[in-house]
Amino acid sequence: MAASQSEKKVVVIGIDDSEASTYAIWWTLDHFFPSPIFRLVLVHSRPAASSVSFPGPTTSTLVLGAGQIFFVLDLGFQKTATKVIDSAKQLCIEKSVHDAALEVVEGDPRNVLCMAVEKYHAAILVVGSHGRGALKRVVLGSVSDFCAHHANCTVMIVKKPKIKH
Repeated sequence: MAASQSEKKVVVIGIDDSEASTYAIWWTLDHFFPSPIFRLVLVHSRPAASSVSFPGPTTSTLVLGAGQIFFVLDLGFQKTATKVIDSAKQLCIEKSVHDAALEVVEGDPRNVLCMAVEKYHAAILVVGSHGRGALKRVVLGSVSDFCAHHANCTVMIVKKPKIKH
């Protein structure tokens, strides 16, 4: 007997336009879905154009003005979000998962994913590993590391296997 939507355990996947994210979706769909006990929520965090800072006046800021640059940046972020969501929908359809919820939230991915865990009362948060080295993780920050320490659920970090030549 299948559980009702409200009784199903929620699996949240953090998605972006990376190969690591695509692999995390595939891996999760292969291992958990379609399932009578899990419900899938895919969450994409998109930056706010206003969060982008400029080091100082540049040719583009002097010619276009900051307002126009923010508008252009926002259009680019929207286009990326649409591409990410469309790609995730297609992957779900290919794996016969037709009831996945897809959400785009503006903000820092670390905070957005932890808030999604709370919002959906997730049992599992899945994030892909970009495979960055220690220095890049320190400089750029690691979404998976942050979520592993701050999300109130099990966090699964999916790493694409390296192909040995």
